[in-house]
Amino acid sequence: MIKNINSMEGQEDLRIVEHLDMQKLPESVQQMISLASTPEEKDIILMATLAAASACVPNLYFRYGPTGKKYYANLQCFILAAAASGKGIANQALEMVRVVDEQYPMLIAGDSTLAAFYKALDEQGGCGYMHESEGSVITDIWKAGAANYNTALRKAAEHETISRNRVKGASEIKCPRLSMLLTGTFGQYKALVPSVENGYFSRLLTVVIRGTNGFDKRYVQSKGGQSVIPRQVGRELSRIYSRLMEEGEREWSLTEAQKERLGEHLETEYATLIGLLGENFHSAVIRMAVQIERIAMVLSAMRGMSASNADETDGEMPAFNAGTMNKESGDKNIAERHNTLLCWDEDYETAEMIGNKMLLHMAAAYRMIDGDAQEVVPEIKPLDQRKVLFEQLKGTFERKELIQEAKTQGISERTAERWNDKWQEEGIVIKLEHGRYRKVG
Repeated sequence: MIKNINSMEGQEDLRIVEHLDMQKLPESVQQMISLASTPEEKDIILMATLAAASACVPNLYFRYGPTGKKYYANLQCFILAAAASGKGIANQALEMVRVVDEQYPMLIAGDSTLAAFYKALDEQGGCGYMHESEGSVITDIWKAGAANYNTALRKAAEHETISRNRVKGASEIKCPRLSMLLTGTFGQYKALVPSVENGYFSRLLTVVIRGTNGFDKRYVQSKGGQSVIPRQVGRELSRIYSRLMEEGEREWSLTEAQKERLGEHLETEYATLIGLLGENFHSAVIRMAVQIERIAMVLSAMRGMSASNADETDGEMPAFNAGTMNKESGDKNIAERHNTLLCWDEDYETAEMIGNKMLLHMAAAYRMIDGDAQEVVPEIKPLDQRKVLFEQLKGTFERKELIQEAKTQGISERTAERWNDKWQEEGIVIKLEHGRYRKVG
């Protein structure tokens, strides 16, 4: 059972991997996580692995929304952390992709001008993977063209056509499919996402890592590095890439039960975030549905050709991404009739949990942008703080009492007034006269 989102206080509540059932993860993902030692490193390598692997799942798509728009696997992720926080482990995911790149060119340098970025993406058929761990590199590049990069990445996240018209001629990249993993500080993050109203904020998965790690003697004692596992997983991803290219485009889908569960999830557990952070966070909540499906699709693809599955079938590969489903639901018959691949139940559950935690991470980044914080991650308030404030108010209270109590709890005047307006909309507070209110019930 997925727990409700009820706290955002401290890094402990932002942790992802420790809330997952490791046995439900594809074996290759488990192997990548085994490279990490701290909870923060495990979260970093998990998200880096998913972002990198999403570039290696071509031709699988799902449909979303009333128009049935096609979405592919590609994830774009930013690891937001201070120096010495362990984010360097994300480079192991790059080693994984380098193996695939040897056969299927996909790497695009982070140290690229916008023109060079467009050229590389166009030459690779609109598909690619960008990985940059040096924040200073991307900051220098974006100083001149952050807004244009922002637009290009936003369009790529939605697979929208990227059109350019320059003196040397016009160009067009239809259905761009770009996966990306960047790591950097808050200042570097804000160069790309300058405001919470910016459309790219809700399309970019953001992982917030608080604090730093102590000195790790593993790096002194290690012999030969840790490249064996990433290269092994890379070879597996190459096989997945080859098979999907041979089979051509194929639709993937959540089962009807999973779709219903996701819809209910958005309406209930996520509503707390919108109520706390305001309508500007609404788009992040809605678009998380797409991100959860993308994550589930990547996990299903990696599971479909895992070594463990091959072993269980005496070396014969199982039906790719066949999924586990309720036999009484009829989902399997629908899938066979329409040649649609269905999501494994364990992969949906894992993706939903990751989505829960990613919304908390994005809420932390949202607060940083909205408050123009200078530290790596400011203090994160509990999600039930609105309830705490409400309970501290007298049955009949005045505006000045509301503001005073809010200040005592470290809540801004603007936020307190917004919450009071919300209470009135919900019918739990009524306005008696100007500046005077009464709690109902």
